[in-house]
Amino acid sequence: MKDDVLKTIVQERNSVEFEVYAKYALFSDPITRVGGEKFSYQVPTYQALKGILESVYWKPTFIWVIDAVRIMNKIQTEGKGIRPIKMSGGNDLAYYTYLKDVKYQVLSHFEWNENRPNLQNDRNENKHHNVAKRSVEKGGRRDIFLGTRECQGYVQPCKFGIGHGFYDDYGDLDFGFMFHGIDYPDENSEKKLNIRFANCKMKDGIIIFPRPDNEKIRHRILYENQPVKDFVIGDNLLSAEDEWGGN
Repeated sequence: MKDDVLKTIVQERNSVEFEVYAKYALFSDPITRVGGEKFSYQVPTYQALKGILESVYWKPTFIWVIDAVRIMNKIQTEGKGIRPIKMSGGNDLAYYTYLKDVKYQVLSHFEWNENRPNLQNDRNENKHHNVAKRSVEKGGRRDIFLGTRECQGYVQPCKFGIGHGFYDDYGDLDFGFMFHGIDYPDENSEKKLNIRFANCKMKDGIIIFPRPDNEKIRHRILYENQPVKDFVIGDNLLSAEDEWGGN
């Protein structure tokens, strides 16, 4: 039962809950992109949901952690013929497979980015938390996209677990080995750009994501010793106090 799964989820004191919905979504499976086609995973990836939340409210002071997602609508796909621009010029013909009529409930929280010690003075949990919740109520600070730019989405506040979901009593569903997310250079001490993969399982419509530092996650290093952009409060970054007063 869905309620049994909900009991296993621990909500942090700075948790943020929201619902995101759209007519279409495309959480692209990298395996299908080699030939120019795109085929969506059946469910959103950790990184896609993190990107949505960063469009709602983002600061380099902290890192968003996605705890869980609840699949509200039936998983449906729709294929479309697309004419993308070729690198050599002109257009090509490709088929993209989108998810159709999607709605998700997301539970998340933020943790301080320990790789940016110069922003310690901006670590005001209460104000960042309230600004984030207020940003959700306003529909986010930037445009919301579900996997790709042509899939415009919308966010609104919700209580995670409330309401009827199509898979509430479905049982277990295994989606196999999937792309999990990206470790950006400013989010790890080695300044590496890594990609992560993990097994994805859903139980009664709810996917509980492993943390990025979970030992079961597999990492692949793409680049080492990457440059990291500097942020200075009062120069190119507003403080939590300014965000609170000016949001």
